[in-house]
Amino acid sequence: MTDTLKPENADQLFDALQWAAAEGQSFDVRGHGSKLDFGRPMQAALGLDLSGLNAITAYEPSELYMTALAATPIADIKAALRQNNQQMAFEPPDMGMLYGGEQGGGSIGGAIACNLAGPRRVQVGAARDHFLGFHAVSGRGEVFKSGGTVVKNVTGFDLSKLLAGSFGTLAVMSHVTFKVMPAAEKTRTVLVPGLSDDQAMNAMAAAMGSSNDVSGAAHLPASAAARSGVSYVSGAGVAVTALRVEGPGPSVEHRCRALTALLNEFGEIEELHSKNSADLWQEIGDAGVFMEGDAAAGDSGTDQIWRLSVPPMDGAGVVERILGETGAETGGRVFYDWGGGLVWLGLKASPDASHEVVRGAVKPTGGLATLIRADAGVRRRVPVFEPQPGALGDLAKRVKGGFDPNGVLNPGRMVEGV
Repeated sequence: MTDTLKPENADQLFDALQWAAAEGQSFDVRGHGSKLDFGRPMQAALGLDLSGLNAITAYEPSELYMTALAATPIADIKAALRQNNQQMAFEPPDMGMLYGGEQGGGSIGGAIACNLAGPRRVQVGAARDHFLGFHAVSGRGEVFKSGGTVVKNVTGFDLSKLLAGSFGTLAVMSHVTFKVMPAAEKTRTVLVPGLSDDQAMNAMAAAMGSSNDVSGAAHLPASAAARSGVSYVSGAGVAVTALRVEGPGPSVEHRCRALTALLNEFGEIEELHSKNSADLWQEIGDAGVFMEGDAAAGDSGTDQIWRLSVPPMDGAGVVERILGETGAETGGRVFYDWGGGLVWLGLKASPDASHEVVRGAVKPTGGLATLIRADAGVRRRVPVFEPQPGALGDLAKRVKGGFDPNGVLNPGRMVEGV
């Protein structure tokens, strides 16, 4: 038996997992490997390479759904959708560069398994909200499926919601079916330069609470804005708050005018058109303003990166507390997405990733903190995902035991020893 098995179809995947379940083996499951460093280091005996499960098997533009094998690259899916002026509305982010790899390497199965979504989540929801159905093999070596090709095709337990965000620890999906949507005719971004973090939270709340159907709301403090590849943003020399509007041309123009009037009290308003808007929201979704490689910015590539999910109006206060308790020398850098509800925070490397300070600041808000990037040693010592207390943790263990009682799939990725 080799160190890595590479099934080429669903039948071979089934055989591999039946063998592993019978022989007490365990697998480090991967598609194209773009997110291997997302989560705890795995404790598996063998690798399971799904890259051979790579094809779009059904696409019905008029019915707004697509079915693909789990390791189909997102880049290939986007190319197919562009031919029909359609898109994945949840904007799965590309995490390749964040982990020092190449862009364009992520798979659709990986995006769904990690429940990844980009800036448009504030309008359309997370990956799980677009996940219609799947075929999979559990850690018991049992084939099962759930859902179908329409939103209401769910009876009994909605297992799609369970597998989305399970990081491959419950089952290995061979096929996934998901919604697709028409692409916007026009995209524009209203920019409000020079706001403090607290002012930006208020501006984004006003925009999101209006009738202008904002599909993205982010705030880049001055240091983050300076790293943008969009010259209008990086050249501002100050913090930039961005609000995206999409749809038919006349509607977009009307809503941009309305937003400008609404936000006029916050200062001067600028506007980005289609190409610059697309570039800006791509780098926001991919955490591009954390990318290393910019010699002018002096990036070292060693920052430990946290992803905090908090009530939108609490984000600035959480960051202030974290930076205050860890000290100015940490060199913390930050930006806010999802109207302030998603905080990306980079801290200088430390043996414990400052996890007690970070989680101590997040806990009073009822939010969650995930350690997105740190070296393997730190991720072994520190809880990467928000610890689940009491009954919730017991429930998670029972779910894991139901699907994968012997720890065949990605052992230790989410919780030590599980």
